[in-house]
Parts: sequence; structure tokens; C-alpha cells
Amino acid sequence: MVARITIDEQNFIKNAKNVIKDNKVMAVVKNDAYHFGLEFAVKSFIQAGIQTFSTTSLHEAVRIREIDKQVNIFLMNPSIEFETLKAHNIAMTLPSLTFYHEHIEDLAGVKLHLELENLLHRSGLKDQDEMLQVLKNNESLPIAEQAIIEGIWTHFGYADEFGGDEYETERQAWIDCLSFILDQGYAFKFIHAQNSASYVREDGLLNQHTHARLGIILYGSRPYSTLPTTLTEQNFTVTANVIQVRPIKKGETCGYSFQYTADKDCNIAVVDIGYGDGILKTRAKHDALINQKRYPIRGLMMSHMFVEVDDTIQSGDQVVMYGNDIRIDEFTFKGVGANSEQISALNHHSLIKEIR
Repeated sequence: MVARITIDEQNFIKNAKNVIKDNKVMAVVKNDAYHFGLEFAVKSFIQAGIQTFSTTSLHEAVRIREIDKQVNIFLMNPSIEFETLKAHNIAMTLPSLTFYHEHIEDLAGVKLHLELENLLHRSGLKDQDEMLQVLKNNESLPIAEQAIIEGIWTHFGYADEFGGDEYETERQAWIDCLSFILDQGYAFKFIHAQNSASYVREDGLLNQHTHARLGIILYGSRPYSTLPTTLTEQNFTVTANVIQVRPIKKGETCGYSFQYTADKDCNIAVVDIGYGDGILKTRAKHDALINQKRYPIRGLMMSHMFVEVDDTIQSGDQVVMYGNDIRIDEFTFKGVGANSEQISALNHHSLIKEIR
């Protein structure tokens, strides 16, 4: 009996196809493709028809190039390893006007995507005037000294928020900036702003955009709670096993530091998974699925978990922490943590990983 992660490869590919439809997509594969495995995800997405990938790590960008020589690769974080970028045909973001002027000579021949800072304030040029300054300065240089400005982009940090007007504000700021730059006669191979939430809210690509930059929806999680579960299928399961079932009396406790005090005589299943395997403590405030029935989790330790069960549960029964009937995004909307946070926390060194 070993706790494990199981990924359905064909369902993963099928789900990606269903999500992208006929749109061009830039698949986000950062952080080892949300811990699904970079090589697995890139090869699967290529089979689904995706030819453009983005990550935040130059190391991962180089690995993508080693996996496939033809795909487009965009690095969302800046790098000063300019020769590596050119050698592996990797484009990167331009994070600020200061960065451009500091490295103007080194950027010759480097592929760039101009980034608008917008409401997130994480990275990017401040406004359309800074973008225009970079474009004009670049085209004033001799051809051999120019950067290759092939893209323009931003990130919608509030696309999954519905309590205010932030999304509309950042969306309009971006559209105004983009329209201004395009009206100056500039053209780009890549124009991208939409994440999973924006892609669904807009029912596809925004006008004048070449790609949607999709992450979590490709991996089977809804970007916000009002969406139907049919929108994207969860294509992996996290399962563990009941080691033994132990009776405890009313008033007795289980777990470190008296994690649970029984309010009645009950049975506690000891399960072979814990926070050392990447189960968040916030996740342990909810249920586990055993034999198609939900049971409350009563305690979480590094390698074990306690679940209160009935008399039908016995040693060897499978315990499902995540699956099609107990989805990651369900617990996101219950406040456990972001979809990506729950997935990325899973320990692929202690859990057995199976791709079927």
C-alpha cells in the first residue's frame, strides 16, 4: 500500500483539446508544469495542438527546447543570460525601461515581448509612452544592434475577481495601450494577455490577440467557482490507503497536540498520507472520499492522516484526496488554497507517480 498520484494521459490531452477549441494558446508550464512534469506536459500539449509555451525559469525554457526544436518559447521572467536565450531561440519579457537601457547592447538579436505593468505591478513598462520609446529607440539602431521585438503582453491579475471593477479597469488599460501601439503601425507575432479566467469570461480570444496564455484550466481546474465542472476535467487523482481502523471512546483524543477529541464513540481510520506528502493543513479541515462516500478528516501528521469512518471501512480501502468526484477546485473555492498551490504542494518524491 503506497500513496500515489495517477495521471490519465489520454484524458489530459483530450481535455486540453476541449479547452483550446480552435484558438491559439500559449501553454503555461512553469514550475515543472504545475508539478505534472515538464516533459509530460509539453509532449501532451503538443499532441493537443499547442505550439507555444511559457515558463518563468530559463532552465525550464532550455529544457523545453531540448524536448522540441520547433515550438515557440516565452520566458516570463527576465534573464541576463542573453547568449543562452539566443542559442536556444527563447524569447523573454522586457521587464522595465531601466532594464532596456542598462542592457541595450546585450539585447541585440534577443527576442523580446514588451510587457505592460498594469494593476498587478509585478513587472513591465509603465505605459504606452514607455513602450513607444523602446520601439522607436530600437528601430533607430542598426539592424545588427536591434532586439527582435516580436511580442507584446500583460497579465490580468484580477480576471477571477467579481466583487469590484478591477478586471474591467486592467482590461481597458491594456486595450487602450495595445490599440495605441498598433495604431502607430507596429505589428507583433505574439499578442497575449488572457489567463484562464479571462479566457473563459471573454468566451475565447479578445479581438486583435494572437494567443491566450492558459495555465490551470489546461490542468483540469476551473478558474472561478460559478463555472460548471464540465468546463475542464480533472485528469489526475491523489490516493492513499487505510492502514488500520481503530475505535476511540467519547472524550479520547487522536493526533499530535490533541488534534481531535471525539464527541462520541467512533472509528478512526489511519491513512498513509500526510503533510510530508504535500497535503495542506487547510485541506485536512475537509473530507476524504472512501468507497464513494465522504468522511471527515480529523487529524494530519507528516506521514499519516486520521479520518472518522463508519463500520463499513476496513484496512486496505482506498482513500481519495483528489479525483473527479472530489476536485482540486472544490477546495480552492472553500478557501484551502489556490488550484496551483494545492497541486504544487504535492511531494513527487514521496508519492508514487503513475501516468496511464
